[in-house]
Amino acid sequence: MRRILPLLALLLVAGRPAGGAEDDGRVMVLGIDSLDPDVIALLASEGKLPNFAKLRREGAFGRLRSSEPILSPIIWTTIATGKPPTEHGIGDFTAINEQTGERLPVTSQMRKVDAIWNILTDADKSVGVVGWWATWPAESVNGVLVSDHTCYHFLFEDGLGPDGDEKGEDALGIIHPPERTEALSALVLRPTEVQYDDLTSYVSIDEKEFERPFEFHDDLSHFKWAWATAESYRRIGLELWKKDRPDLLLVFIEGVDSSSHLFGHLFRAEGLGGELAQQQKRFGETVEQMYLYADRMVGEYLAELGPDDTLVVLSDHGFELGALHSDPSKTRDMRRVSAKNHRIEGVLYLYGKHVKPGATIEGATLLDVTPTLLALEGIAPAKDMPGRVVTEGLTLAEPERTVATFEKDAGTRTAGTSDASVDPAILARLEALGYLEAESPRGRRNLAAMSFEEGDYEASAEAYRAQLERNPQDAGAHSSLAGALGALERYDEAMEHANEAIRLSPLHAGAYHNKAVILERQGKKSEAVEEYKKAVRYGSGYEPSRRALIRLTGSASVDTARTDEERLAAKLAREASIAARKGRYDDAMDLLDRAERVAPEFSLVHQYRSNVAFLKGDRDAAIAALERARALEPDNPLFQRNLEHLKAAAPQS
Repeated sequence: MRRILPLLALLLVAGRPAGGAEDDGRVMVLGIDSLDPDVIALLASEGKLPNFAKLRREGAFGRLRSSEPILSPIIWTTIATGKPPTEHGIGDFTAINEQTGERLPVTSQMRKVDAIWNILTDADKSVGVVGWWATWPAESVNGVLVSDHTCYHFLFEDGLGPDGDEKGEDALGIIHPPERTEALSALVLRPTEVQYDDLTSYVSIDEKEFERPFEFHDDLSHFKWAWATAESYRRIGLELWKKDRPDLLLVFIEGVDSSSHLFGHLFRAEGLGGELAQQQKRFGETVEQMYLYADRMVGEYLAELGPDDTLVVLSDHGFELGALHSDPSKTRDMRRVSAKNHRIEGVLYLYGKHVKPGATIEGATLLDVTPTLLALEGIAPAKDMPGRVVTEGLTLAEPERTVATFEKDAGTRTAGTSDASVDPAILARLEALGYLEAESPRGRRNLAAMSFEEGDYEASAEAYRAQLERNPQDAGAHSSLAGALGALERYDEAMEHANEAIRLSPLHAGAYHNKAVILERQGKKSEAVEEYKKAVRYGSGYEPSRRALIRLTGSASVDTARTDEERLAAKLAREASIAARKGRYDDAMDLLDRAERVAPEFSLVHQYRSNVAFLKGDRDAAIAALERARALEPDNPLFQRNLEHLKAAAPQS
């Protein structure tokens, strides 16, 4: 049952402003998480992505610039609203029930502004939304909204059962309208239903291994989840496009991102040995095959495009593939590759009606997506949307903005007031799960950081002070507050918080960096350089401080070598580190033996020896080497922390 649309909202969008689309063509959007423009270019040059090549050749293309922090719920909500995170209010993957401490996935109730599906609903246009981040509980829309709780998800193990009611009361709000749940659930593929033949092109394993029981924290099981979810949302999106014929279809697919986190370090990596070579044998083709899957999906959706329709394909960010982790032990178990491998640029393709063939889109950002989609739907963006219409890729002109806002309450919507809350059963379920009391400490921190990036240093400082009122021992909040106060030129106060952060967390790279920034602004260059070096050493090459060192000294090196012998030993240790990253641990140990013969009293050599011994599973040797390093450099907090971790860890088997 469709809700009654507010008269004010109808008046706001009535008519089709000059410059907007003039026909009744439809728009389909494929949001494919983590598609990297350089990887697409590589594979397309090899003839492996014919449909992406067609989009590039016959449509418009540009790189879509993301924003920090690169966290999916934040970014995809920015894309869907055309508003920055400081306005839409989604700041993290989860919130925490402060009464119970339970972590809960973010919900549609936590969004403070309308999304494009709300705007089009108010304009009496139909929508289909499939799998988009932070859409549960499903809001009442003019069309169908299949929320992100429908299929398996890395934030929760359960998904909608194949019979549509397996989740019981948890099925509340999964799909709007609820009467579509049974039919659409028939298109959902559960990981346990994935067949061996489905994945033979993605992984190299035998049928016995494939049939092992599903475990959510197992790498193969997790990939089954990712592929099953992608396949489910692909099916549902096509079903809605063909049968419901919405004016706007938005389909979110996460499989490329999940597989990149699982196995991206193996992509075309050369010279691997040991456990990494075994991983590559089994999963080395997985990510590339997911790109090919995405290309086939684009082809399927292209085949359903009518002459008056437009296809938009985009990603929220890119992903550096083939980068080996500095600590190969981190790629055991789930083999998850760090979010540090995210790249700031994703992709934006436009194809079909109103698109200039062969056009290049320049400087597009996340905030430009919703204004562009609105223009394609014949609706001028609101004045309070900071993004633009990417007219260089379209035959449309930038529409004149006559409407101040599409927010029905002038942008003052607060968490818990979304349309889904009108259903008492959903509201009761949210309360039972603890969502109505949930807050997101990391989300608050992320939003405070975004205020800083926007230049609102007072708001940022105020937010960090509020965090410290809740937890005075929060080293991160002290460090960030130091940064905000430094930007406000309150240097003495800023330095107090930077030093407190270091006292609480002696390896906090950001605290050393912010302290260095303060010192540099005070004209104390040499002292600043030393603090930047600490940030790089303790923070695994902390990039902001590396850039500062290059700017100030011409080099980001933090080697402590003082003699020719130590410099040679450092070179051999670096070669050992490269060998260890590739899983060639015996080669690494041989190099470290040579380094120790050259400079037996150089702590760096013993530090690296400890790392390699740990990777080989020799915990006692790792402890002994690190004890030697600490004896040579007793004030190094990195050695102290790693020793504590090694001694506390159970012996490796």
